[in-house]
Amino acid sequence: MESAASLLIGKIAAILENEASSIAAVRDEVDELKLELISMKSFLIDAEGKEPQTEGERTWVTSVRDLTCDAENVIDEFLYHIYDKQSATPFAKLLHRTIYFPKNLWHRHRIAKKLQKITKKIKAIPERNERYGVSTIEGTSSDSVPRWVKNKAESSLYIMEDELIGIEDKKQTLMGLLMNGKENEMVVSVVGMGGSGKTTLVANTFNNENVKRQFDCYAWITVSQTYVIEDLFKQMIKKFHEGRKEEVPEHLNSIKKKKKGRTQCTRLPLYAGSGRELESLAWKLVEKCEDLPLAVVTLGGLMSSKRSSSEWRRVYNSLNWHLTKHPMLESMSSILLLSFNNLPNPLKPCFLYCALFPEDYLIRRKRLIKLWIAEGLVEPIDGVTPEEVAEDYLVELTGRSMLQVELRNEAGRPKACKMHDLMRELALSTSKNEKFGATYVGREIVDKAEIRRLSIQKTEGEINSCTGMSELRSFLVFGTLKKLPSGFKLLRVLDLEDAPIDRFPDELVYLFNLRYLNLKGTLIEELPESIGRLRNLQNLNIRDSKIKALPKAISKLVNLRHLTMYRYTNYHYGFMYVIGIKAASDLSNLQKLQVLQSVESEGKIIKVIRKMTQLTSLGITNVKASDEMDLCDSLQKLELLHYLFLMASDEEEFLRVNALSSPPPGLQKVYLAGKLEKVPLWFGSLHNLTRMSLRWSRLEEDVLPHIQALPNLERLGLINAYVGEKLCFSGGFIMLVWDRCTRRFSL
Repeated sequence: MESAASLLIGKIAAILENEASSIAAVRDEVDELKLELISMKSFLIDAEGKEPQTEGERTWVTSVRDLTCDAENVIDEFLYHIYDKQSATPFAKLLHRTIYFPKNLWHRHRIAKKLQKITKKIKAIPERNERYGVSTIEGTSSDSVPRWVKNKAESSLYIMEDELIGIEDKKQTLMGLLMNGKENEMVVSVVGMGGSGKTTLVANTFNNENVKRQFDCYAWITVSQTYVIEDLFKQMIKKFHEGRKEEVPEHLNSIKKKKKGRTQCTRLPLYAGSGRELESLAWKLVEKCEDLPLAVVTLGGLMSSKRSSSEWRRVYNSLNWHLTKHPMLESMSSILLLSFNNLPNPLKPCFLYCALFPEDYLIRRKRLIKLWIAEGLVEPIDGVTPEEVAEDYLVELTGRSMLQVELRNEAGRPKACKMHDLMRELALSTSKNEKFGATYVGREIVDKAEIRRLSIQKTEGEINSCTGMSELRSFLVFGTLKKLPSGFKLLRVLDLEDAPIDRFPDELVYLFNLRYLNLKGTLIEELPESIGRLRNLQNLNIRDSKIKALPKAISKLVNLRHLTMYRYTNYHYGFMYVIGIKAASDLSNLQKLQVLQSVESEGKIIKVIRKMTQLTSLGITNVKASDEMDLCDSLQKLELLHYLFLMASDEEEFLRVNALSSPPPGLQKVYLAGKLEKVPLWFGSLHNLTRMSLRWSRLEEDVLPHIQALPNLERLGLINAYVGEKLCFSGGFIMLVWDRCTRRFSL
């Protein structure tokens, strides 16, 4: 895909700029490859805009895509060689310059040969195409809607009332909006994923005589994504005349007439025999459809031709193959794929990446965004952080109903989402065809030599290494894998969340390309000092693991952006409900760090934090009363901070934050755990605050008058926070919803 070419072009540009001395022997080859890749990127963008129609065209696109991947392998292998040499000890470097010098020359010569071979293959593609008569990608534009889709939209007008099931409530809602008696201009939008019955619902409402009587004129027209506005107006005016039974002006009759196709829509039984097993399989298939009417009807038509439980089981187990290969399911898969094909190019690989999560898996926003960034799927935009760009990607995907929002945060942004089962099956099929990624669920032979991403979802506890492991860029585990396979030389993403691994694998420290390491919920007790070799690491998550302290070498991870490392206890309403992790005092090297959750206050750690000005989220435990001045001074310098969590060393220790005269202006969430002598004055200036939690504050002063005027406060949690009997509401709190309160008060 073109995103891979973009990433590789950027990588080569960085090599040419930063590694000039290291690549002297292969500079010409790298330069030439860069020029070819720029053309390849343009070609892939054009190819994604036009769906290849012939086998020759498809082979052409596949060849270019494969060569892009091959080029990335060689470049990453070369970078690995450079890194291996640069990270060596002084003695080892001396050996490299003397004893191993001939080996270095041989290695560079081999890289040069590989680059020349790839460039030669690239140049051979047009010659081969000309020899076999494949000249250009004609295809069909993904911006145009196929004729059968337009016919389907028009045929919805002819579906009879008694043929429709399950739309009555939505129809009544829509009719209510159109028949509210108010004479004003209004636009009513009906949105949903492809095949969910939008057109059928709107068409049935449009045909209702009671609705038509509310309007002087009405028209049904089909709008494609490529249209001529003048023709649309002509069609609309013509329909108005026809609706009023008036003569249509001659100039409007010049519009090319379209054939009207009448599609008969009937109920198709999901039944092909008898017995409980068939009934069970039928329900499983219906669940796969997830309230998608088009899917139920189309799948019902296919299954009505299956006469045995073994045939039903075969379809169920290979549904993604049937979706893309079986002619009876072509219309459904085409509608679903139409949504994918019309995505902006940067969003396509991000959508495919979501299919690596298991079926019905609740995908958390923050985790997904970090994975996209680590994989290089998020385009760089000047003045905007990659996290902000990725947020926009997710909003776009959910807005297009490609992902289903399951949870939202206070701001209304998606907090967690799911992928529709059938969308996921099609995404997996597309991923396999494009060698983007694959999943392992315990049935396949693990030989993924031609894919870049592998998701393990069911295992017997161990997977043998295979030839393709060295080319993997993402390895995600959702099963009970106890031991990692070897050979991950070029890995960018390693996600082992909740895997029962109890020791940090030694070979991980050699993954120079690693950007994302998730050890959340594992049984690992210690990180080695050699973790400092992972200089490209951007995200490290050791939350809820057994790790109690960070090694000193963590300060060498200068590209780290997110460091998540707290542990929850079982005392949900007790004081010590979160435990921070000890860290070396010298974290000031981590200048790119945005998230630090949660570090235990020890030594000079609070003083050091003032230098980490990119922090947006900060958590500190074990805070003492004597830390007040250093703490408040550091917080005032963190102008980008929007999340703050502070916990005192114990329930009797005062959490002194009164010296904070000017809190970070964008602070949105504040969580304080510890005794407060009085309500901090700066509480009243937190105009962007959406959530506040006070635990074990044991205030004698009512906190409500200090925060009631905050315009955006939505959640307030008070746990042993007030020793008085009454909380006084005298106004304000226009957005407030109580989060939790562990005492009953008179209000």
